[in-house]
Amino acid sequence: MPIRLLPQNLVNQIAAGEVVERPASAIKELIENAIDACATQIDVRLENGGKTFFSVADNGKGMSQEELPVAIQRHATSKLPKDDLLDINFLGFRGEALPSIASVAKMTITSRTADSDTGWRLEVTGGITEKPCPAPRALGTTIEVHNLFYNVPARLKFLKSDQSEQGAIREVFDRLAMGNPEITFSLATENRKLAHYPATESLFDRVAMVIGHQFKENALPVQAEYEGIKLAGFVGLPTYTRATSTEQYLFVNGRSVKDKVLLGAIRGAYQGLMGHGSEGHPVLALFLSVPKDKIDVNVSPAKTEVRFAEAGRIRGLLVASIRNALAEHGQKTASTISIGALDTFIPRETPMAYSAPVRHTPVQHTFNLQDSYQVKKEVSAPTPVVEDDFPPLGLAKAQVHKTYIIAQTKEGFVVVDQHAAHERLTYEKMMANFGEHPQTQLLLVPEIIDLKPEEVALLNARAPELKEMGWVIDPFGADSVAVRELPALLDKTDIQKTIQDLVDTLRAFDDTVLLKDKMKDICARMACHGSVRAGRVLNLDEMNALLRQMEACGTSGQCIHGRPTYIELKLKDIEKLFNR
Repeated sequence: MPIRLLPQNLVNQIAAGEVVERPASAIKELIENAIDACATQIDVRLENGGKTFFSVADNGKGMSQEELPVAIQRHATSKLPKDDLLDINFLGFRGEALPSIASVAKMTITSRTADSDTGWRLEVTGGITEKPCPAPRALGTTIEVHNLFYNVPARLKFLKSDQSEQGAIREVFDRLAMGNPEITFSLATENRKLAHYPATESLFDRVAMVIGHQFKENALPVQAEYEGIKLAGFVGLPTYTRATSTEQYLFVNGRSVKDKVLLGAIRGAYQGLMGHGSEGHPVLALFLSVPKDKIDVNVSPAKTEVRFAEAGRIRGLLVASIRNALAEHGQKTASTISIGALDTFIPRETPMAYSAPVRHTPVQHTFNLQDSYQVKKEVSAPTPVVEDDFPPLGLAKAQVHKTYIIAQTKEGFVVVDQHAAHERLTYEKMMANFGEHPQTQLLLVPEIIDLKPEEVALLNARAPELKEMGWVIDPFGADSVAVRELPALLDKTDIQKTIQDLVDTLRAFDDTVLLKDKMKDICARMACHGSVRAGRVLNLDEMNALLRQMEACGTSGQCIHGRPTYIELKLKDIEKLFNR
């Protein structure tokens, strides 16, 4: 076959494959164009997760009748006045995104400039352009896109559910809104408003709008400058974490990025202050300013990756700045943990007048290890043991630092980490409890949890699977859920924290993945929050009950994170220390 030039419509479809992967990526390009056009208000609307329709409207500078046909041509832009690819002062190239989107959808552009007495409309269907015609429009631009990928069925079939696509759009929307607090942003579907962020002069206020009000109480400011490189932003306390890294927002020269150098620096900054990735990820928003001659933003078509000329210096600045901020507040802990600790000491009331269905098996509400966390019935309560008849893990003698249990054994003594040990026991019990009739605890007063609309939709879509796990969660308006039942083993947990972790974990899964296939990951997170915490005072009966349960559990030697739950010291080894 001879070499030939491809037709223009096919060239644009290939370009679309690089820039427009899904509705979210197209919306990202259009919002960036609106920001570049100096808009102070940007409104996004979508239907069916953006697959059948989405629009982006702004009050920016607009485009003239003459500019509209040029804007949808390949390699047309107003954003390189000096023809220098390294001198980029804008987010997107309007002439790159528009022809790519127009080649795989039906697109309508309506725009008006300040010096025009009317707006102009341009329609493009699958790359075929009509002539501009007059249309009513205030100052600014509205771009409407119908039936994305209608002429590329191979790409269309790879789109995910409406819920997943809407979630991807929300993530893009939130990141762009966070980086531009001076602009009012709104996001709505055909049925309801998903988000509204009014313009503000406070970057911290905009960050809190996006991440949530709790972040304000658990974040520390970061600010540093070194040889022209500037860093600003906010980092969460090591005790304020999420199950995944989705709440880590990174910006370089105003552009939201996902960069390996920056992510590695974050891990390094928090190293030793919190667990590994499986145990939680820090929440943060960082804004980096780098001289244009020391950064390449053209690494990928979507411009979500960057390349630093001095990556080591960037990494060092981030690590040092974050560590310094955390060190200055080393005694501070997350307010969510304090709330959870208080809740642990306040027993939930058992509904007296409610006749629960047979499948409900409420557990005792007073803290009672031997009743609430049985592994085997025959060891559920402590039995008298004489001093010369020690069980394998011995007899509890004391609790030190409200964290460690000291137990005397026949040949020495053991030191038990009460949280790590109980975490393992809770995990094993939870894994055994799930099924057709899980043991659940009915709440007298449902726990109302505030979430984002798409998170509410996510939990609602997974409701049947969550019910098999012991969770009965109902939508409570557009922005919250009501937790009516929870697994009995989690009766003492911080429900707010556990639900947020559950949502974060679900967001990390493809919507085709069954929860039962990820049961271990989910159970590990919930077991951590549903276990006896360090700092909890235990009496001798409770300590002995925990020891007996550990003996009955074959995997109790290590916690779910792989750390040991206890250490054993032989009397002969201790005597050597004293030269006896």
